[in-house]
Amino acid sequence: MFKSRTFMAVAVVFGVWYVMAFLFKTPILPYPHAVFSSLLPAMNKGLGTHFGVSGYRILLSLFWALITAVPLGLYVGRKKRIDELVSPMIYLLYPIPKIVFLPLILLLFGLGDLSKIFIIFIIVFFQILVTTRDAVKGIDEEQILSVLSLGASPQQIFLHTIFPACLTKILTSLRVSIGTAIAVLFFVESFATENGLGFFILDAWSILDYLSMYTGIMGMGILGVILYEVVDRIEKSYCRWMFTA
Repeated sequence: MFKSRTFMAVAVVFGVWYVMAFLFKTPILPYPHAVFSSLLPAMNKGLGTHFGVSGYRILLSLFWALITAVPLGLYVGRKKRIDELVSPMIYLLYPIPKIVFLPLILLLFGLGDLSKIFIIFIIVFFQILVTTRDAVKGIDEEQILSVLSLGASPQQIFLHTIFPACLTKILTSLRVSIGTAIAVLFFVESFATENGLGFFILDAWSILDYLSMYTGIMGMGILGVILYEVVDRIEKSYCRWMFTA
């Protein structure tokens, strides 16, 4: 069933692409088969290396966001006084577009991977933090009391009750964060770097190599599909109750 849905989704996307290419008839929008035929030349231009660099930046930024935002969100959501202190800071910082701090971050962390990973991290950190905190607040207190009555320690309550109850929403926030991270990745790789899919796309665009440009765009799409598939597999493994009819 999953394979059939995936096939239908791919068919719709490429069908629309063919129609648009046929209607516009411009080199700016080539046919999909022309883009596929340019994949091998693009690999010779380093597309695989750029894909690996972008994947490394995305994975590391998401990893650090998860291991910092999730524990903090679980703790803040359970501690009312801490939440009263932290929430105003979240409300102040979360709406600010973090990308405006990119020049400062480049000065602090340099032009290498660290600055790019940090700006992606700080953006998705708040998305995961807010979702996790709100998920904890939505837990029925009777569930906590029932576990307490069995003699569970605070650590056991967090590990075996609160975290599992919030896991589905945490994974949902991770899906949203993946899309955000890839969008930010393109921006941070568009200058002050010589590697990554964002650099590859803009470099191809600057020399009017539209076929290579689209292979880079497809690379970003494939990167997103891989990450979403990983999240789906984690959800199916650890949130099995969601898939039982």
